[in-house]
Amino acid sequence: MGFKEINAEELQFNPFTKIGKEWMLITAGDEEKHNTMTASWGALGIMWGKNVATVYLRPQRYTKEFVDNGEKFTISFYGEEYRKALNICGSKSGRDCDKENEAGLTPYYTDGTTAFEEAEMIFVCRKLYSQPMGPEYFTEDWIDGKWYPQKDYHVMYMAAIEKVLVRE
Repeated sequence: MGFKEINAEELQFNPFTKIGKEWMLITAGDEEKHNTMTASWGALGIMWGKNVATVYLRPQRYTKEFVDNGEKFTISFYGEEYRKALNICGSKSGRDCDKENEAGLTPYYTDGTTAFEEAEMIFVCRKLYSQPMGPEYFTEDWIDGKWYPQKDYHVMYMAAIEKVLVRE
């Protein structure tokens, strides 16, 4: 089984469920070296006339180094049978272990970046914009205290969705 490319406009899912409850992997890097992480914060929409995905990475995440150093990254989505794999990818660092092997994931190389063969859907994304988030921009005080007790503010990345691949 492989993947087929579809137009983003053909997608039919609830992004609040897909991202917030089912989670996703953000993966960056190439065949030589790559890393992945689980995320449950993100957004999909339109910006500058393009279909875009927005992801948020904390500065200490190893995957952030790969996103920063490359032009592209992938966002991929999985069935419930991969919940344990997503837990591993969200709780372990690729600096310390081979977490894709521990999670039972098989690299899938596409368009100069990496995803995984087990995915149900992959977005190949090209970075358009990034900006560090900070307390000076929060409009409500509770955000800083609740989500950033260690002051490790996310960096927001907005990326054009260049390709959508779905499992055949």
